[in-house]
Amino acid sequence: MTADQTVPRLPASLGLDDADPQLVENITAGLIKVEEVLRTVVQSDVDFVNQAALHLVKAGGKRFRPLFTLLSAQFADGGTDEVITAAAAVELVHLATLYHDDVMDEATMRRGAKSVNARWDNTIAILTGDFLFAHASGLVANLGSDAARIIAETMGKLVTGQMRETVGPGPDDDPVRHYLDVIGQKTGSLIATSGRYGGMFSGATAEHTEALYRYGDLIGAAFQISDDIIDIASPADESGKTPGTDLREGVRTLPMLYALAQDPDPRLAELLAGPITDDDAVDEALILLRKSPGLEQATRTLSDYADRARAELATLPACSARDALDMLARYVVARTR
Repeated sequence: MTADQTVPRLPASLGLDDADPQLVENITAGLIKVEEVLRTVVQSDVDFVNQAALHLVKAGGKRFRPLFTLLSAQFADGGTDEVITAAAAVELVHLATLYHDDVMDEATMRRGAKSVNARWDNTIAILTGDFLFAHASGLVANLGSDAARIIAETMGKLVTGQMRETVGPGPDDDPVRHYLDVIGQKTGSLIATSGRYGGMFSGATAEHTEALYRYGDLIGAAFQISDDIIDIASPADESGKTPGTDLREGVRTLPMLYALAQDPDPRLAELLAGPITDDDAVDEALILLRKSPGLEQATRTLSDYADRARAELATLPACSARDALDMLARYVVARTR
């Protein structure tokens, strides 16, 4: 690449703006290949199925899971054909869960476009998610029995996490521990598998592959916790998102659970008893949460997850990919400030 050419950037800011340009170029080239696989593998002879399956693929997104797969592969042979296949498979699994999530959440928008359940109906959304799961399994089947077993176990964790979130903690469960376990299953597990696949199919050592798996598990949960914090702490003009979304949906996130566990303001406990539909009440709850010790404690927990993720990098050889993963772990904390 000549000096006057623009180095391609990664599809979303993840704190990697200062990553090695050659690494960025390699990862971007790999993501282009992943995108080609995604658009090809979900093609159907039935036009209606084709439209529904491509709906979220075309909507884009961060593609964080395939990006992490490709980054993890940089500790060995890089973006091999098997790594590209694995990266596409984990993204298909993720997209399938989004179709199902939109049905459960009764969402009408996803990535700036109408959700499938809103454009068509819930049945189509569920079946399209199943269709993507099937194609993800087909891709992984080409990677061998170990890869098939790993993705099956991961899907089991995803579903278990979703069921546990839906049912909620039992009377004898610690709500905070329950929440952390759920986000580990719902979010951390697939990102962990992304790292494992990147190591496995690039020829990395077992030790390095397991470190990438553990890093992914921790960084996935950390991103969810940081989203929880941003939803409360960051004004809309800074985060680009409308604060209080979780309050409106009646979702008790980590800062809320910590606040409720520490002799909360009675008014805050009243507000957090269910979904909040009134804008003034949402604003009141946000003010009380920002003053509560729960937000600070959630920030400490986030820092702990990020520090534990960074500690896993000590096992990996020094290189630009390790630097990028360190940047990512620092960014997940910095984005909440």
